[in-house]
Amino acid sequence: MKKGEWKNLTNEEKKIILEKGTEFPHSGIYNNHFESGIYSCKQCNSPLFTSKDKFNSNCGWPSFEDEVYDSIEKVIDSDGKRTEIICKNCKGHLGHLFLNENLTTKNKRYCVNSISINFKDES
Repeated sequence: MKKGEWKNLTNEEKKIILEKGTEFPHSGIYNNHFESGIYSCKQCNSPLFTSKDKFNSNCGWPSFEDEVYDSIEKVIDSDGKRTEIICKNCKGHLGHLFLNENLTTKNKRYCVNSISINFKDES
């Protein structure tokens, strides 16, 4: 799938990506996944994160301290308190951004639903 092409999503993927749902903590396939490669948007295949920015935050969801340059849009969540992160290309829901938790040197945690992303290794 090339950038700009949309994928047919399963009902579970639609619930998270299109309806802004959240998968259960510790249930996603990428939560404890630490191979080298690129994480891309499940819906449009745009690159979002690299494995060098992934870290174990023990929060139950994949966590990254930075994004691929200018790939993610940040908007105030419907609760008015959190910052939602969405794919800049297709507007699919990814998760939330948390700041100032002192978990990384960049002091950012992109908390992402595994179901919103795909992984491709560097080989």
